[in-house]
Amino acid sequence: MRKALRWLLTLVVLIGTVSAAGSTAGAATAAEPATGTDIKDRILAIPGMSLIEEKPYPGYRFFVLNYTQPVDHRHPEKGTFKQRVTLLHKDTNRPTVFFTSGYNVSTTPRRSEPTAIIDGNQVSLEYRFFTPSRPDPANWSKLDIWQGAGDQHRVFTALKKIYAKNWLATGGSKGGMTATYYERFYPRDMDGIVAYVAPNDVVNKEDSAYDRFFTKVGTKECRDKLNAVQREALVRREPLEAKYQAAAATEGYTFTTVGSLDKAYEAVVLDYVWAFWQYSLVADCEAIPVAATATDQEIYDSIDAISGFSFYTDQGLGTYTPYYYQAGTELGSPDIKQPHLGNLSRYGYQPPRNFVPRDIPMHFKPWVMDDVDSWVRHNARRMMFVYGQNDPWGAEQFRLGRTARDSYVYVAPGANHGANVAGLVAEQKAKATASILKWAGVAPAAVQEDAAKAKPLTTYDAKLDKRDIEREPTLRP
Repeated sequence: MRKALRWLLTLVVLIGTVSAAGSTAGAATAAEPATGTDIKDRILAIPGMSLIEEKPYPGYRFFVLNYTQPVDHRHPEKGTFKQRVTLLHKDTNRPTVFFTSGYNVSTTPRRSEPTAIIDGNQVSLEYRFFTPSRPDPANWSKLDIWQGAGDQHRVFTALKKIYAKNWLATGGSKGGMTATYYERFYPRDMDGIVAYVAPNDVVNKEDSAYDRFFTKVGTKECRDKLNAVQREALVRREPLEAKYQAAAATEGYTFTTVGSLDKAYEAVVLDYVWAFWQYSLVADCEAIPVAATATDQEIYDSIDAISGFSFYTDQGLGTYTPYYYQAGTELGSPDIKQPHLGNLSRYGYQPPRNFVPRDIPMHFKPWVMDDVDSWVRHNARRMMFVYGQNDPWGAEQFRLGRTARDSYVYVAPGANHGANVAGLVAEQKAKATASILKWAGVAPAAVQEDAAKAKPLTTYDAKLDKRDIEREPTLRP
């Protein structure tokens, strides 16, 4: 699965961060366990757990850790690797949120939206094969969603002995997918799942839902304006590629993995419309240049700002090799037709195979996503999916069947890939918040009687609940 995005990795890490102040209770000082043993000592007493560093934060203890994992959970005797884990410790008497981004873990203290809602602890896990959490040597066949769920299960099993209260799993985008896959394989671990903007590309070759999405998202005026700039970037390919070549020479960019600067250029341009809707709003269309009168530099700058010309370089792709491997072996990769480009595209949407070094073998397994989709529809228990109305990734959502129980799909109006519970309409926001509190076992009596009274149990913290707005390279959920 692929397409554009440009938020800083911590935005993906923090999709679902609480965005509204005015809640009912502030954060208390992090309590030590009743045993009198320091929480750090209790954590480090877990076999295989080691400390990288501890960072102070008022009201919490924040630890960056390594945990020894088997490369293959089916054959744990065949080697191990160290996987990074962070722990935002509040109190062992509070519930815990298990957060996954599906990518690298942030080593800066941050709090996901469910963590703020329940006033709990947060355990965050780096996904296997994202450096430095990569086995050496790297047997890429061991990078799959079942092995990833096994990583989470072992971390949960180890920490549940210390954090005995309820646990919720959450994550945004690929992290929301990761939380869902974890539930599919270990449905007895968590007391609830809150998956934000989680794509569900069930049939990899059937992507018409995305084509329909792009015919109606936002306003016609905005769609036409974006399409015109994208088309113009291909019409002016020669002068704009000259600018790209100059930038590559200055920055030392190379294009071995994708194959050529021309392929990289077109991949960035084809991401442009998707990237805009993923992380921008209709109001942002005002900043898009008018293609017919724009200079070459204005077209180039707009494409660069939204899609990012650095991403399809070897230097940009390297960090995301594990993602593209998964997209090309299990997750799937959405495609869109973009008829407004006519015959200007030379390569079309390039498959994940083009973004993974050729010495790494890949084979797509079409049954994997179908299995997860079917399981969610028929077996979901205490699962919540939150999507953004204007987010392309929400064109194919997880669905709930008649046998699902206490599970919900919400869509935040006008929201993009940063959709969260705080952005839902008032009634749904209260209902979703109440569900999270109940699943965590901390719903006040008033909320248990009337969901409309549900509010987060913490106040907004400008640093801990911060959404970083710096841009990152394009191309993934």
